Amino acid sequence: LAEIGRQLEAKFVALHADFRKPIMVSECGADTLPGCHMMAPGLWSEEFQAGLLEVYTELERKLPFVFGVHVWNLADFRTPQMHLRAAGLNHKGVFTR
Repeated sequence: LAEIGRQLEAKFVALHADFRKPIMVSECGADTLPGCHMMAPGLWSEEFQAGLLEVYTELERKLPFVFGVHVWNLADFRTPQMHLRAAGLNHKGVFTR
């Protein structure tokens, strides 16, 4: 998660340097399998999802030109089955129904 934060910060700084415009992050989040927990936050774990959202929140607070972050998505939702989706659901929701 720390490395993700460093890379995102570098990208935001570079974008702002190139365009000199404020940045609004329109979608961020991580797929999570409900009930999946890991001591060290790993992919698909609830801890990873929460940690990634914290990374974006910290960057918004740290970088004055980042003025907002919109979480994708509020709740899990059904989606066509594919190799990137478990059980035909998009599990990026902050809430699981």
